[in-house]
Amino acid sequence: MERDELTAWLRLALTPSVGNDTARRLLAAFGLPQAVFDQSAAARRPLLTPAQASALAEPPEGLDAQVQATADWLAAAEPGQGRALVTLGDARYPAALLAIEDPLMLYLLGQVHLLDSEPNQPPALAGKAQAAIETEANGWPARALAMVGSRNPTPQGAQNARQFAQALAGAGLTVVSGLALGVDGAAHEGALAACGDSAPALRLATLAVVGTGLDRVYPRQHRDLAHRIAAQGLIVSEYPLGTPPLPGNFPKRNRLIAGLSQGTLVVEAALQSGSL
Repeated sequence: MERDELTAWLRLALTPSVGNDTARRLLAAFGLPQAVFDQSAAARRPLLTPAQASALAEPPEGLDAQVQATADWLAAAEPGQGRALVTLGDARYPAALLAIEDPLMLYLLGQVHLLDSEPNQPPALAGKAQAAIETEANGWPARALAMVGSRNPTPQGAQNARQFAQALAGAGLTVVSGLALGVDGAAHEGALAACGDSAPALRLATLAVVGTGLDRVYPRQHRDLAHRIAAQGLIVSEYPLGTPPLPGNFPKRNRLIAGLSQGTLVVEAALQSGSL
């Protein structure tokens, strides 16, 4: 992505008071973000509130620093762990998220190259019986199951999560969760165990959808797990680099966990939990 294009996407995404719905209306009317900002204020006005029109007239505070940080982050990919910023106009954007309140862009860390793959059926993984591994045309898993639950499960609950995830991943499903303590972490661990987390990645074993920027790991206890997920799957975030673990981010990211999956398995959740 050229710097001018990156700047336009980040400007649209970071402008205060302009949410995903408004941004999508602007893109539908004018095309790419560069074209949105090329329009006159009068041309944009029918699609905006007065506060939004005022906000869009000037770049948001800190835009240049965010553009530079994002460019530096993309350029700093390590061997075996790709990095990408996939925008709503990118062919690699997951089609499943178009049906929900989709974010304008997704930050990706891990086996990004697998998103460029054609639908495939790799050989048996980690000694398991061979199963069809279905992917969408842009490489996202066509068979994915979300696994979520308590951050403080009982020992039996944590064991259940690992065993379910290992069995389901061994049958060819991608396990999607949120990298949180408890059930989330156990689900990622089980999926990695099924696929052999030291073997070359032939498919996306697990997806972790997080509530922070991808330049940090939360919780810190999962730093090693995050590196292993990046080696065998993807870590996904809609949040700009530098975003801290704000409480409101985690319920919001749950829609992406659901949107990237064809079903959800809840393991040990309280009646008022975010899982339910």
